[in-house]
Amino acid sequence: MSKRFLWLLQCLMLLFVGSVMAADDIRTERVQFKKGESSAVVEGKIKGYEIVDYVLGAKAGQSMNVSMATKHTATYFNIMAPGENEVAMFVGSTSGNQYEGKLPASGDYKIRVYMMRSAARRDEVADYRLEMIISGN
Repeated sequence: MSKRFLWLLQCLMLLFVGSVMAADDIRTERVQFKKGESSAVVEGKIKGYEIVDYVLGAKAGQSMNVSMATKHTATYFNIMAPGENEVAMFVGSTSGNQYEGKLPASGDYKIRVYMMRSAARRDEVADYRLEMIISGN
């Protein structure tokens, strides 16, 4: 087996273990844009294994732009397409805290804010500011 494959396998196992351990701590919040607006900003805080899913509806072909500002270097977000609960179409821990792209399907998207396992097990606290923009169609 190549070193790259083993590294990828280890990363996937860490994500899986973290999501299984945190499954009971997922808080869900529906994001509603104000009338005439195409964006929303939420500010929040997570501690340890807490996870927050921000759910917002969008249509296939629309553009989504999501960015997160945080001083905590082990706090990220993932984006799950409609109908998905675990497999992310965007993984912040490998791609950063900025996403921009066209949406593949219509429905509810989950923007999942979480802390990496190494920080979560130390019960660290992270403040964050999440901006979500949907445009087009």
